Amino acid sequence: MFCNDHMDRIEQLETFVAVARAGSFVAAARRLGRSPASVTRAIAALEDRLGTRLLTRTTRVVRLSEAGRLRLAACEAVLAGVAALETSAERERDVPSGTVTVSASVVFGRLHVLPVVASFLRRHPAVAVKLLLDDAVVPLVERGIDVGVRIAHLPDSSLKAVRVGAVTRGVYASPAYLAAHGEPVTPADLRRHACVAFEGAGGTPGRWSFGRGRTVEITPRLVVDLAEPAIDAAVAGVGVTRVLSYMVDHLVQAGALRPVLERFAPPPIPVHVVHPAGRHLPLRTRLFVDDAVEALRGRFARPPGAR
Repeated sequence: MFCNDHMDRIEQLETFVAVARAGSFVAAARRLGRSPASVTRAIAALEDRLGTRLLTRTTRVVRLSEAGRLRLAACEAVLAGVAALETSAERERDVPSGTVTVSASVVFGRLHVLPVVASFLRRHPAVAVKLLLDDAVVPLVERGIDVGVRIAHLPDSSLKAVRVGAVTRGVYASPAYLAAHGEPVTPADLRRHACVAFEGAGGTPGRWSFGRGRTVEITPRLVVDLAEPAIDAAVAGVGVTRVLSYMVDHLVQAGALRPVLERFAPPPIPVHVVHPAGRHLPLRTRLFVDDAVEALRGRFARPPGAR
């Protein structure tokens, strides 16, 4: 837990307290399991560092100096704090506790991260989770976030990333709308359809991109600023909308929406679980990462469109 310099200082404090309690270098050395010479060196180093004599030595007894009496209680308090810290760390290694802060985009977090959180909390009653949902890319380290779920091609960074699958960006409409207006066969057909766009769809609302760099200019019948109302409008038969597959998979399975133009879909977008790199992640964080990776791989590891 501590660097060598800090360990040396703590050892010096332990030695001083042991000698003060025993009244003897030899007895303190026996209690500490060390040689009398090493105890003498540790006391000398502590006195040099503090710039004062802590112990008064005679041929038969060792007594605290006035400075030693003033500092003994402080040294005991420091050692008690170190012992409490080590006990807490040992307990954390066995039983997770504390708070895990998790970041995800709004819809993905609500649909797919929140169930992971709920299951995790049921199994670890001493752990709390702070779930931050934001469609903006939130910096983990700067915001003190332990775990993030990112849907993107990640740039090189200091974060450790575990890929758990991929999603696609697709076009969807209700069966009633398609029955009334026909199904688009190529992206260019969208110019003749009522389109529902939203500002966060990746690009401008009036321009939808497809595979192989194909882009189609559309004139949206409805523009909203969030994905959820765009999806609701599509379910209500207002028109076709373009969203990420994870947002509407449950509606497709329920028959409320149908995918169209699937063969023109752009390349899949990877999904990653990310966390700050480091060898000593708290147990609570490691366990949450393991749970998230397992759950999201079970949901998204298969190629988009295969489920």
